[in-house]
Amino acid sequence: MPQWLFNQLMRAFQSKNRRQIRILNDSWFFYRTHRIDGKLPSSHPNEPFNKQKH
Repeated sequence: MPQWLFNQLMRAFQSKNRRQIRILNDSWFFYRTHRIDGKLPSSHPNEPFNKQKH
């Protein structure tokens, strides 16, 4: 899990922000399952998410 996501989750848990926890959790599981399935290209962390390689 990327450090920035871990930090956001910790802040959400500390402030008991259920909406933010749910969004971050859903995002993480979506990202993780699609990376495992090979549906998302491996990219550098600073690249835009939807950038396509030609």
